[in-house]
Amino acid sequence: MQKVSVVHSDPDILGGTPVFIGTRVPFKTLMDYLDAGDSIEEFLEDFPSVSRDVAIQAIKESGKFIYQ
Repeated sequence: MQKVSVVHSDPDILGGTPVFIGTRVPFKTLMDYLDAGDSIEEFLEDFPSVSRDVAIQAIKESGKFIYQ
């Protein structure tokens, strides 16, 4: 069984910017938070339409290593 990605790109949503499925929250926003030293919890507080599980899965899909 193939796992479905939690991030997708659609030309009709933010001009094709990769976003979390079911939202208009760009995946890059989460990466920007993490690169700035913010926690996943800070991101989730600012973007409640993204669940913790989805954020973690997106990070795993991206291949970016983080401490949880």
